[in-house]
Amino acid sequence: MSPVRRCSRTACGRPAVATLTYVYADSTAVLGPLATYAEPHCYDLCAEHSERLTAPRGWEVVRLSDPSAPTRPSGDDLEALANAVREAARPHDRGGDGRNGGGPQAADPMEVARRGHLRVLRSPDS
Repeated sequence: MSPVRRCSRTACGRPAVATLTYVYADSTAVLGPLATYAEPHCYDLCAEHSERLTAPRGWEVVRLSDPSAPTRPSGDDLEALANAVREAARPHDRGGDGRNGGGPQAADPMEVARRGHLRVLRSPDS
């Protein structure tokens, strides 16, 4: 017997990636991550069949996501990352606008020196 579980659909031999369970009392079909072990009243489905799953009329399909599965970054995530990189690469004004009061000493009394995004801090007991 193969250690890889296969899709329960007839004539489909692809590996299973999700488990389908019917909750008859609630008229709900629950599609979640592949169960740890095969159960007799659950159906293992491949990626294609799990994406195309429909429920009978009047039933609801609940799709549970796998929290351990890697998610693809969205456009907003990529844009936020690009903005953070741009912000870190931009040269910082050191006291020309009066916000810092002329140097790092006024901004943070513990800060001794700064190089890029790194700071040298004074020991708390000195």
